[in-house]
Amino acid sequence: MENTQNLNEARLANAWADLQAHADLGNMLETDAYRLAFADPEFLLRRETRGLRIQLEMLKPDLDQAAQGVENTVVVFGSARFPSPEDANTALEAAKASGDAQQLALAERHVRNAKHYDNARLFARLVAGYSARKPLKDRLFICTGGGPGIMEAANRGAFEMGAPTPGLNIALPHEQRANPYVTPSLSFKFHYFATRKMHFMMRAKALVAFPGGFGTLDELFEVITLVQTKKAKPVPIVLFGTDYWKRLINMDVLVEEGAISPEDLNLLHYTDDPQEAWDTIRTFYNLPL
Repeated sequence: MENTQNLNEARLANAWADLQAHADLGNMLETDAYRLAFADPEFLLRRETRGLRIQLEMLKPDLDQAAQGVENTVVVFGSARFPSPEDANTALEAAKASGDAQQLALAERHVRNAKHYDNARLFARLVAGYSARKPLKDRLFICTGGGPGIMEAANRGAFEMGAPTPGLNIALPHEQRANPYVTPSLSFKFHYFATRKMHFMMRAKALVAFPGGFGTLDELFEVITLVQTKKAKPVPIVLFGTDYWKRLINMDVLVEEGAISPEDLNLLHYTDDPQEAWDTIRTFYNLPL
């Protein structure tokens, strides 16, 4: 019987080679009924094939992460706009030299928020340092949205400890590139927010949310809702930056108005210390020191 297991056989690769040759010649790609369906971009990008594209976005990152032993992750969210202390201080000096009051105020804010970058980096180092001593199946991998700011900081901390670190990026109108600390073989790009969110949760053993904007809030409440409704297994949900989160969201109002149960507040853990954030996760799973 013919072996159909090898997906690298030439007859499959040739379809892509034909398309590449077409592009190399500078020819526009036109609709071609004779082209193999899986090698037909116009067909794959039709509205009717959206379900196939969603399936592919689910399958590709799943297979690649499984092949590299990424089964358990600690997901770190946070603002893409908070710079590293080095970049913040450089910008501050430039702002002082410019004499521009608005630029100076912005630079000072960046310096103030750069502490969150540092804390995300330190937290990731703690997780990666613990995992380095464990068998592959017991390791926790730092996973982020793959972008700049807090995401970069967390990937950077894991990278500095020599640990693989996934990044789940998203195609946006203002093109967002993966930060340089994401492991290249674990750097994924999504078109659909829905499939990206599912991949965050599929392997997540904890969520650590640093101060951030709409995207951070979106992901945070997605996880809270899944855990509260028991659609997902309980996981530690750590809000890093107590003052920021307490000023931004008054959870007590939800209890006072009966919108949530008092015990729902126990889903959240507030902290300002990387070690305490890690200890919260370690205690939840009874992990040894």
